[in-house]
Amino acid sequence: MSPDQWFEAGSRRVREAVQLEPDRRPARNIILFVGDGMSISTVTAARILEGQLRGESGEENLLSFERLPYLALSKTYNTNQQTPDSAGTMTAMMTGVKTKAGVIGVNQYAERANCASSKGSEMVTFLEQAEMADLATGVVTTTRVTHATPAATYAHVPERHWEGDNELTEEARRNGCKDIARQLIEFPYGDGPEVVLGGGRRYFLPEDVVDGEGDKGKRRDGRDLTREWTTRFPRAAYVWNEAQFEAAEPADVDHLLGLFDSSHMEYEVDRLRDRGGEPGLSEMTAKAIRILRKNEQGFFLMVEGGRIDHAHHAGNAYRALTETIEFSRAVETAMEMTDPADTLVIVTADHSHVFTMAGYPTRGNPILGKVVGNDAAGNPASNPERAADGLPYTTLNYANGRGAHELPLGGEAVYDEPIHGGRFDSSGMNTEHPGYHQEALVSLPAETHSGEDVAIYAGGPESYLVHGVQEQNVIYHIMRRAIRLSAGAVR
Repeated sequence: MSPDQWFEAGSRRVREAVQLEPDRRPARNIILFVGDGMSISTVTAARILEGQLRGESGEENLLSFERLPYLALSKTYNTNQQTPDSAGTMTAMMTGVKTKAGVIGVNQYAERANCASSKGSEMVTFLEQAEMADLATGVVTTTRVTHATPAATYAHVPERHWEGDNELTEEARRNGCKDIARQLIEFPYGDGPEVVLGGGRRYFLPEDVVDGEGDKGKRRDGRDLTREWTTRFPRAAYVWNEAQFEAAEPADVDHLLGLFDSSHMEYEVDRLRDRGGEPGLSEMTAKAIRILRKNEQGFFLMVEGGRIDHAHHAGNAYRALTETIEFSRAVETAMEMTDPADTLVIVTADHSHVFTMAGYPTRGNPILGKVVGNDAAGNPASNPERAADGLPYTTLNYANGRGAHELPLGGEAVYDEPIHGGRFDSSGMNTEHPGYHQEALVSLPAETHSGEDVAIYAGGPESYLVHGVQEQNVIYHIMRRAIRLSAGAVR
């Protein structure tokens, strides 16, 4: 762009902003998108990578949700931790109340992993309230549907790891706590969630049952919860592969359970390469909307890009960013399928990661590549920059984790490679390879979350309420006001 073009682009954005007026109409539908671990640096790097994959320099690109008109920062701390986890943060978004790390759907007075202490501390979730108000509801994720973020929409448990009954402690069994998978199937309000799509078959099948991919179930109580789903609800279907998913016609199905992996679903790059029989996040989002919008009262849908977080924990920026790009496609899909006049779209993250974007790379330098700077005249240099130790370094790195490592294409063994904390000679390594894991300063078995704020993006009715710096639990209160939930829908 020329100087005149830069000036005009800036002026145009101001003219557009002047035209913005608060939309105070009630929302008919709400879609909450949660990019798990989608830090601001993740958004920036994914934005650049998406543009570069199209042959552009990348910096000028915007992800779909970055075009939404309203923006705020969300303070993510838990009541007992500066740096949070997904259970406590998603509970805040779903109940309007901050709580401890590691607990789901219960307040801060519950002791983690203590069933007895959680009695009476349960808090109603937004999804439960939506079902009480006769709205359709749905949960879509690339993780296990019993994992912390999706579980926080419907479950109440003082330990996020109690996903199946095999994970319950003796104390939990003795005091009557139910595992998360069972709570989903025994959902007590309305006619239950209409759509649940993701991974996690193992917690729904008995331990003596082998699923269609050869994996054994983990339930010790002998219950087949997938069968219970199809018998509990009229016009219900259970699907576990892409072909079945595509065959499930919204006109014929009112309750759809899709469990596409024994554990978490594949990373998007691996799904596309392997043709492993799993739908993508954008495809699941589209199917969910087609089913939910049959309800004339409206719907609430939560969509999680859950494996952004997992790739970061592994120190694998390529997968974290490509997961973010697919997450952006899912948001774009939802916005194309809904009317901004009646649908509130909120896009946020539950927490951040120690993922850094640094150095002084020249404009358009491959975001996953080694830093190539500018010469004294401000023009691109010919060779990668060298650190004080004489080694090249990449734009993207992690403050902690396992450190630099290169896995072969198709190798998803992201947690069992050797720990190489500190500096590593990447001179002969292809840092843009999907299997490259970035350097990490502090050696740890896995990279950790970080405590800084994350962004909230919003558009549609009442989206103007997303502004400034907000506590994370405010998201619940914005959603409740937007859809005008009555007092009768609150426990």
